[in-house]
Amino acid sequence: MDRMSFQDKRVVIMGLGRFGGGLDSALFAAKAGAKVLVTDLGSEAELEDTICRLKDYDIEYRLGEHCEDDFRHAQVLIVNPAVPPDNQFVQISHKAGALVTSQMELFFQLCPARTIGITGANGKSTTTSLTAHLLKSGCGQQGIGYGNVWMGGNIGHQPLLDIVGQIRKEDLVVLEISNFQLEQLAQIQAAPDIALITNLTANHLDRHGTFEAYCRAKEGIFQYQQTGAGTLAVSIFNAEDSIIRAWYQKYLNDTGRKCLAFSADDVPDEYKQAFRLPGRANLSNLAAALAVVSCFDIEPSQIATAIGTFEGLPNRCQFVAETNGVRWYDDSKATTPVSTIAALSGIDEPKILIAGGYDKQISFAELGAYIAQRAKAVVLIGQTAPKISEAIKSAGASDCEIRYADSMEQAVNISCELAACGDVVLMSPACASYDMFKNYAERAQAFINAVKTLQSS
Repeated sequence: MDRMSFQDKRVVIMGLGRFGGGLDSALFAAKAGAKVLVTDLGSEAELEDTICRLKDYDIEYRLGEHCEDDFRHAQVLIVNPAVPPDNQFVQISHKAGALVTSQMELFFQLCPARTIGITGANGKSTTTSLTAHLLKSGCGQQGIGYGNVWMGGNIGHQPLLDIVGQIRKEDLVVLEISNFQLEQLAQIQAAPDIALITNLTANHLDRHGTFEAYCRAKEGIFQYQQTGAGTLAVSIFNAEDSIIRAWYQKYLNDTGRKCLAFSADDVPDEYKQAFRLPGRANLSNLAAALAVVSCFDIEPSQIATAIGTFEGLPNRCQFVAETNGVRWYDDSKATTPVSTIAALSGIDEPKILIAGGYDKQISFAELGAYIAQRAKAVVLIGQTAPKISEAIKSAGASDCEIRYADSMEQAVNISCELAACGDVVLMSPACASYDMFKNYAERAQAFINAVKTLQSS
């Protein structure tokens, strides 16, 4: 299959959205000379930014609804990962004889390079980004065994099809792959050359029904690896997860497969000291990335240097600065209590938490109990400050000090007063930003600016 296969074909893109590969698929099909129809339940206003990026191409739109005739007359249907395989409109195209595919399926059929695929319930994005970062440290090294390093897939919903023409056979592609995308790859029995899973916890049960079914979808990343003559699949497992450890034993003796296992305890002290991300969960992510890197002959000194320059993903427990022995982290994308609990659980050091924001009428009971147990102090901002305070107090006796601030700058200054050398200040709001900021990115920038002001004072 190549771009020419799409020329003059009636291609329907189901699910444009802002994410999920719809934009990438539409660009690919339009540039290939297809007759493209995008159909999405969202309105034109909701999809305005994405549609604007397609304005230079002759694309037809069906917005706010799906029409059966569009699917009945499609020759190719490219489906967003969020659409379940048994969707009624997908079935119409199947029955009409259309090629039903996806962004990830097409990429695997077109990509000439070796692929590294990373999946799991948590830590996928950080592990994917860190793996690519470490592998790039080897680019240009004599005899390293690969050319350029590309990163894409589910991480930030990066383009795949629009860049596939630039990828060479000697390159490496590091992909974050969701369980929905693994389901799609299973339809063509495809999987990455090097496959890794970070962990397994109950997730997406609304789609899969049971935890067991969710696990089966994840296992596809190993099940469909090519292990025939002349190929060597590498399968990498988290030794600290009981289900994944059992998978390691299951695949260990497969001919044509190399199995590796990783644990946070495996990370050498030299690398731990260079690593800026906090907590055991991030050490596990580093151990996973190092397991991939071990498949290539990169000098340890280069790896250590690269680890020291990795700052994490934007607004997701991202290291910002260190002032007087205090480390500051931006987790502005944590807009729910569950996200903030996950961030707190990943940090072992004493913590000062900055939290609060727009009131979405969500319970803070569990978060309050967690703060009471895990935080040295909390600085509360925004509409939800009183509710979070009450949840902390309702959790019972606690040494957590509660303070309030009227602005992000004030919250940072109060946190600085409360923090001692060796502490961590984490801005993880557990709320949306709309009461004080335009969005989470603006909130993050206010935090970063305030911390930088501390550094310069």
